[in-house]
Amino acid sequence: MADKIGRREFIEKSSLALGAAALSNLAGTGPASAAAGGAEVLFTEDLSAAGLMSIYRTLMQGRSLPGKVAVKLHSGEPGGHYYPSPTIIKDLVQALDATIVECNTAYRGLRFQTATHRKAIEDHGFADIAPVDIMDEDGEISLPCPAGSVRISENFVGSHFANYDSLLVLSHFKGHEMGGFGGAIKNMSIGIASGEGKMWIHTAGKIKDRTNFGMAMATKQDLFLEAMVEAAGSITERMGEKITYVSLMNNLSIDCDCNAHPKKPELEDMGILASFDPVALDRACVDLIYAADEKKSASLRRRIEQKHGTHTLDHAEALGIGSQSYTLRVIDV
Repeated sequence: MADKIGRREFIEKSSLALGAAALSNLAGTGPASAAAGGAEVLFTEDLSAAGLMSIYRTLMQGRSLPGKVAVKLHSGEPGGHYYPSPTIIKDLVQALDATIVECNTAYRGLRFQTATHRKAIEDHGFADIAPVDIMDEDGEISLPCPAGSVRISENFVGSHFANYDSLLVLSHFKGHEMGGFGGAIKNMSIGIASGEGKMWIHTAGKIKDRTNFGMAMATKQDLFLEAMVEAAGSITERMGEKITYVSLMNNLSIDCDCNAHPKKPELEDMGILASFDPVALDRACVDLIYAADEKKSASLRRRIEQKHGTHTLDHAEALGIGSQSYTLRVIDV
């Protein structure tokens, strides 16, 4: 069981399933599951530009994201330094001839307004590797949330989102002060929402006004998490099959890349994961945290639990966004 074994054993048990094929078949509906099946999640320990290209190409199996491609990542709050490295992502982003996309923040800081946000992106090196688009620079558009949504019926995203045909959600998995953890679901939800749309999600559909972020802090936790999931569902429904998910598991701080002074990671870097299912991908990342060294992972596990982070996965699965059951396929052992 993934919550009773170490990370290395968790990965090695996967590779044993197909022996010489060096592929894995360890599945989960959480750390306590070991029944095979579910969505495929790829894993590599190679945290390099070559490793990122390899896992992406293995996932895509010769297919391509169509048309104009947006790469959604977290460009990092000035002062922080755990955001995705432009050096690691450069080759993949350029191979896709993609545009790096972001939206302004709901909280006041250097990423609150387009001009200073763009400078932060430039300072962090992203503009050196690809075109960059702050999608809510010219306002927002509304997308309908999935049937069954209980907190918000529409999601407000940067208006430039309409200019893209397909999407790579390139996430840095880590802890998060408000969500418990940040992965694929949060990256395409809060990340693609306009500044006002972020407030809409954070307050579970009460307000869009960014002048009082305290309203976001006062929202009941599960209501926020459910609104975040429902916003993510509006993206998956808009893009359909033209969306792919990759998560980097390095610099595993308990704090988000939106934190200008994140706490130092206590866990070692793990690798890169990829899937066509964002719920399975986030579940696998969480499982790897729980399969890691008990002492080193304690702070991150506590952050996830204190913020009821896995409720995100439960609600996403209930809405049909994806499945928490997955088969882990290790591509480099």
